[in-house]
Amino acid sequence: MKTAESLILVTILQCLCMVVQVQAQTKPLSPADALEVRKRISDASKTTGSLEAQFTQTKELSVIKEKIVSKGNFYFKKEKLLRWEYTEPFPYLIIFNNDKIFVKDEDKENHISLQSNKVFREVNNILIGAVQGTLLSDTKNFECNISDLHDQYLASMVPVNLRIKETLSEIILYFNKTDYTVDKFVMREVSGDYTRIEFSGKKINQNVPDAKFNIP
Repeated sequence: MKTAESLILVTILQCLCMVVQVQAQTKPLSPADALEVRKRISDASKTTGSLEAQFTQTKELSVIKEKIVSKGNFYFKKEKLLRWEYTEPFPYLIIFNNDKIFVKDEDKENHISLQSNKVFREVNNILIGAVQGTLLSDTKNFECNISDLHDQYLASMVPVNLRIKETLSEIILYFNKTDYTVDKFVMREVSGDYTRIEFSGKKINQNVPDAKFNIP
């Protein structure tokens, strides 16, 4: 991989990738109950054409004592359109548009093709799968265990794909029990660093302009 693309990949994972102390009150679901939850999440995913929300990202790095908190706006539109628009503490933009990625950091812009880069393609699939909930059915790359957590379902995704295991040790998804969409998700890195991304003010199946995902 080219050096510039390697740096961009690290940046994306740092921006979008939480060791979580899973609360003692979590209760593992029986195989039958877990199957039913998977079905409900899958049904919700099929009927979710778009999603708009605000997000708060809390990241903890082993080399920094204080947690890093960022905020911004998130947009998703089927099938493969994502926009992460960071507004605090500084502007940063990431757009996933089908087979292309656009990253803007202040005045610096980068374009990446997913067709020619397998690693970035996997990152794209993970992020979209996490948002949509389709990651639960990706048995080729992850082992999934679902637990009950009060008003949420917790899905622990442990990588079995060797390439993914080099970077991530676990992805944790929290699904709302009312609409079965993701309330927050976690991407825990092998290094021990983590990030928690929490969604608020979710708007499902509202009109999200295609222009939000345009790549200049």
